[in-house]
Amino acid sequence: MLAAAAVLALLAVALREPTQLVATASASQGPLTVSFTEEGRTRIRQRYVLSAPVAGQLRRIALQVGDAVQAGQTLAEIEPATSGLLDARTRSQLQAQLRGAQATLAASRQRSAAAQAELQLARSELARLTPLQAAGAASAGQLDQARSRAETARAQLAAAHAEERVAQQGIEAARAQLQQGSSQAPEGSAAPVLAVRAPIDGQVLRRMQESATPVAAGQPLLEIGDLSDLELEVEVLSADAVQLAPGMAAQVLRWGGPGQLQARVRRIEPAGFTKVSALGVEEQRTRVLLDITSPRAQWQALGDAFHVEVEFITQQREQVLQVPASALFRSADGWAVYRIEQGRARHTPVQIGLRAASAVQIEQGLQAGDTVVLQPDSQLHDGARVRSSGDGAV
Repeated sequence: MLAAAAVLALLAVALREPTQLVATASASQGPLTVSFTEEGRTRIRQRYVLSAPVAGQLRRIALQVGDAVQAGQTLAEIEPATSGLLDARTRSQLQAQLRGAQATLAASRQRSAAAQAELQLARSELARLTPLQAAGAASAGQLDQARSRAETARAQLAAAHAEERVAQQGIEAARAQLQQGSSQAPEGSAAPVLAVRAPIDGQVLRRMQESATPVAAGQPLLEIGDLSDLELEVEVLSADAVQLAPGMAAQVLRWGGPGQLQARVRRIEPAGFTKVSALGVEEQRTRVLLDITSPRAQWQALGDAFHVEVEFITQQREQVLQVPASALFRSADGWAVYRIEQGRARHTPVQIGLRAASAVQIEQGLQAGDTVVLQPDSQLHDGARVRSSGDGAV
């Protein structure tokens, strides 16, 4: 009789114990990515400001901003102004300028040869890794890095060729100025019209001069660049920058077009700077440069200095046991969760691994399929009766 009475008493207490309504989720296996997001902008890797090689009369420039140009195309024409004989000092300066331009041209040709060799090596490495990756003998990351190196080498070769053309124009400008003040020029004869040519294939970015007007030697006329050679510039917190390395993957979010673009970190600048946030807090940041690795057809609408958001992927696992981050809380022994067992919350210590913004890897303490309480409040305790707000009694 006493035993029966005790059972009835316990049953009565259990019936009187309130049941808490809780949000729940299940521990599950799946991929987990640790990342952070920052705002950035696009920028053209190589920009060229074309200037007047000599003083004279600039003819009207017909090109408009956005017009496509080809390497070697005449962009502007200048009728050199007549001038008197050069004094010895000016002639010496122009001759030194000519020798400097010739030395720059020789150095540019050497850089072109080195860039060509680097491109051939990068392409050979890419060709070697492609079948190995298909056979499982090389990782996708290795193939991506080889592809990125080949693309970087191609861009460096194009830049070296452009430097050659710029140096050649410098030689022509120095020679023109020497000829302009030469005593050997026939008196009263018209000086030949000088052409300002494009050093690269690209687009007109800015027009500093539009109408026909007198210009001085060295006065800027046009700025051009290649919109297919865009890179990303992102200012990253220094504490986040130490987690990055060249070759790391990234995603371009909310760039204005459909879907996401793939990118890869190329360089982390070693010097930081102080920047005041929108909340008035001083932050230490550094610049990170990335290459867009998605096909050009996907982002051809992007222009120079366009706003983007970049997600940097610092760690990634394919299959890990994980729960929502809101399920975890601190206890005396470290991290813990409330696991639901037969309608009651059970205080369960866990060991965690990777921590993403919304999910956390569980290394010990739970199994796949275990149900945990989300955002447990201070009223919840070990053994408390609970009911899921999503699917009724657990």
